[in-house]
Amino acid sequence: MLVLFETPAGYAVFKLLDEKKLQQIDNLYKDFETPDAASKVVKLKHFEKFNDTTQALAAATATVEGKMSKSLKKVLKKIVAKDIHQELAVADAKLGGVIKEKFSLSCVTSSAVQELMRGIRLQLDSLISGLPGKEMSAMALGLAHSLSRYKLKFSPDKVDTMIVQAISLLDDLDKELNNYVMRCREWYGWHFPEMGKIVTDNLAFAKTVKTMGIRQNAEKVDLSEILPEEVEEEVKAAAEISMGTEISDEDITNIIHLCNQVIDITDYRAQLFDYLKNRMTAIAPNLTVLIGELVGARLIAHAGL
Repeated sequence: MLVLFETPAGYAVFKLLDEKKLQQIDNLYKDFETPDAASKVVKLKHFEKFNDTTQALAAATATVEGKMSKSLKKVLKKIVAKDIHQELAVADAKLGGVIKEKFSLSCVTSSAVQELMRGIRLQLDSLISGLPGKEMSAMALGLAHSLSRYKLKFSPDKVDTMIVQAISLLDDLDKELNNYVMRCREWYGWHFPEMGKIVTDNLAFAKTVKTMGIRQNAEKVDLSEILPEEVEEEVKAAAEISMGTEISDEDITNIIHLCNQVIDITDYRAQLFDYLKNRMTAIAPNLTVLIGELVGARLIAHAGL
């Protein structure tokens, strides 16, 4: 069996000298207590060193995403493909599936393999000659910083700026929508004042005005998709005895334009709220459960993450 092990400095392929050791998982750590003991369990077959930090970062990000980097493909073609009949122990099951699909290699991922990886990591300095411990530590630190920057840069689910912008826009829309609705009710109220008290829902009010137009059309239009049956009947009855003033076609056209704005903004607000809910669930799930999306988003907007 071969063992694929990724280090901050490059890819290492080890040969497992005694496969029976994997059956003794509880005692496997004892075989890596000293460098001499470790050398009797695994032997370095090949080490492919990274050329620079950029290549190391590309390899690390590919591993995190369960993909194969170019340098890993190179190693597998060079070394493992020659021993295609052997099993390959890998730490990540997803990566193992990709390798198996690409190279038709039988990949093994188990708790015993994880324990083997821990042992190799413990005695890595002695198993890979020519790489001083200080150099390996420096490479690990540099790679960790680079990988952290990469994750922060390319993780769209973790950008709190989007939460801040969304909640600010939602508040602006609420204010704007409130102004439009008040203007719409007041404007149409000169023509049909009774309807304002009958239809209390703002969106339903705007849709009713858009569908009906002037109150004289109330008898002819079907409002069943907008209003409950009893409310529709009340609107039609009130239209017949309304004390409102007459308005021109130009007046009702402009009122309907305003109603369209109310409807469109309401629809967009619903979409924006769904977007905000999804963002809050991704970025702060615990906070969302505790205090809700809106309050949580406002806290983030004021204090940050």
